[in-house]
Amino acid sequence: MKWIQTGILIFLYAFSVSSLAAEIPTSDRSIRAISNVENDLKSELESKGLDYGAPIFIRIFKDPGTLEVWVESKEKEFVHFKSYDICTFSGALGPKLKEGDNQSPEGFYFVNSKRLNPWSQFHLSFNLGYPNKYDRYHGRTGSALMVHGNCVSIGCYAMTDSYINEIYALASAALNANQDFFRVHVFPFKMETEILSRYKHSEWYSFWLNLKEGYEYFENHKTPPNVEVEFGKYVFGV
Repeated sequence: MKWIQTGILIFLYAFSVSSLAAEIPTSDRSIRAISNVENDLKSELESKGLDYGAPIFIRIFKDPGTLEVWVESKEKEFVHFKSYDICTFSGALGPKLKEGDNQSPEGFYFVNSKRLNPWSQFHLSFNLGYPNKYDRYHGRTGSALMVHGNCVSIGCYAMTDSYINEIYALASAALNANQDFFRVHVFPFKMETEILSRYKHSEWYSFWLNLKEGYEYFENHKTPPNVEVEFGKYVFGV
């Protein structure tokens, strides 16, 4: 009887693991892309004392056009791992307002496993989840706002295929290792007081002041804040 019980437990464990793995969408393309970069990523992470599959956090800056990947350390602080040049994005500084305005969004978003697209027509992609609660409160519309490959954009943040392969691999590994979702914070520029002061006459100045609160939270705590929306403003906490 004991060996039967053991066998049942092993089966249940294997079934639960396979069920979790099935939640992460894969394709032949994503499998090949990940296998091509996985070993190098593991070596680079190890050199910084970080683990492949640890939780990640992404920041995007329209100016100077960079995407940062941060990885959680064993001390539970996020460490800057790598910055990638954004190949192209649409529009100018400022948030996306409506479908078809060819503007890339700014704000606080998150990506879970359902938002990965290993079959993307733009090589590989993940959906930012625009419009979020804040965007909807302000009547903003749009759909399928992605970070993807192929280096072309009509509202998305486009990377080279080689860069998206690495970013996608890190995201997939983190989600596979039970990070429920990873946050993506999108800013017009580094939200430092001196830089922001140059835009005090912009129509988006008050919006950017609100974004600055979330930027400073991460800078101070080295962990991304929980983001909520109250009375049409982003609010931040543990």
